[in-house]
Amino acid sequence: MVIYRPKVGVGVIVIKNNKILLGKRLNSHGEGSWSFPGGHLEYKETWEECAIRETMEETGICVNKVRFGSVTNDIFCKEDKHYVTIFMLADYLSGDARVREPEKCEKWDWFEWEKLPDPLFIPIENLIKNNFNPINRLS
Repeated sequence: MVIYRPKVGVGVIVIKNNKILLGKRLNSHGEGSWSFPGGHLEYKETWEECAIRETMEETGICVNKVRFGSVTNDIFCKEDKHYVTIFMLADYLSGDARVREPEKCEKWDWFEWEKLPDPLFIPIENLIKNNFNPINRLS
């Protein structure tokens, strides 16, 4: 008997000059959609550690002031996947966004929250449905 359980993903909302960093996904569920840096939470890893690690691995950017933003329950019907996505807010500290995992991401760019590109990754769509705005949560 197969038991299906949701996976835990961490999305990192990197904020620089009131803009948000997004990457265009490749070779994974949500291919072609725009997503925050992020990935799977590792065993015994804190949410903050995961956010810092994934942002550096994927973009080469250093972040600080990492803090909880929100959480979504995300069903990917087409791919038959289920994730609980923890969104962490992080302030840009240093570095230039560059593609460090070309098999997973086509490009990185900065966007105003009110002018996000299409299509968006399902967890971000769910975040927006919950009326979450990371720019209003700056501290």
